[in-house]
Amino acid sequence: MITATVFNHAGGAGKTSIVRDVGYELARQGQRVLVVDLDPQANLTAWLGVVDVQMEQTVYQVATEGAELPEPVAVHGLHLIPSQVDLALAETGMLGVPGSQLFLQQALRTVQDRYDLVLVDSPPSVGQLAILGAAAADRLIVPVPTRTKGLNALPGLQKATNLYRRLRPELAMGLYVPTMYDARRTHDREVLALLRQHLSPLAEPVPERAAVWLDSTMAGEPVGVYKAGSPAHQDVLRLTDEVARSLGLKVNA
Repeated sequence: MITATVFNHAGGAGKTSIVRDVGYELARQGQRVLVVDLDPQANLTAWLGVVDVQMEQTVYQVATEGAELPEPVAVHGLHLIPSQVDLALAETGMLGVPGSQLFLQQALRTVQDRYDLVLVDSPPSVGQLAILGAAAADRLIVPVPTRTKGLNALPGLQKATNLYRRLRPELAMGLYVPTMYDARRTHDREVLALLRQHLSPLAEPVPERAAVWLDSTMAGEPVGVYKAGSPAHQDVLRLTDEVARSLGLKVNA
C-alpha cells in the first residue's frame, strides 16, 4: 500500500480535484483506493456526493485518541473517510497528546492489506491536520497554480516539506502538478517555465476548464462520471497516468 498526501498550504490549488478524479480513475483501472478527507471544509466529501456526515465517521478520534479508522463510505468505486466542519476541533484536540501527529500513519498500517493506494486530501494550512496527513504519507503530490500566487507559495511549501521530513524522514516528493493553466496567457507560460526550471518531478500542466470542473462538483461526481470523454476528462486521464508512474503503481487500462 502506498499513501500519497496531496498538499499545498494555499487554498484553491486543485488538491481536492486531484484526489477525487485521479482516485476515481485509478480505482476504475483496478486499484483498491481509499481517499481520506482531512479538510474541515469537506469539499472532497461533498464533491463525491456524500452528505450528513457524523463526527464518528471522520478521522477525529483517530487524530485525537489514536483510534482505529472508521468504516469508510463506498462511493463511485472508492472508499472514503469523509469530513465535516467539526473536524476543525481536532486541531486543538491533538495539542498536548504525545505522538498524535503519527496517529493516522499508525491507523493506516492496520488496513494495508485492504488497499493499494491511499490518497489524502490535506487542508490548506500548516496546522495539526496537515501535519497528520503529511506524516502518514510515503509521497507528497503538490499542485501549484500557474499564477503568481503559486510562485509565492513555493518558499512556504519548502519549509513545510522540510518540517514533515523531520517527522517522516522517508517522505519523498512524488509529483508537482501545475494547475489552472491557460496557454493563451503570457503570464501562465512564464510561470510554467519557471516551475520547469526549479521543480522536479513536474507533471504536464492541467488546463483550466472551469465549467466542467465546477459542474461536476455540483453534481457530486468525478469528471469521468459526469462527462466521460470530454477534454477535461482527457486531462484527468493524462494526469492519472503521470501520478501512477510517479508512485510506481501498475494499473490496468
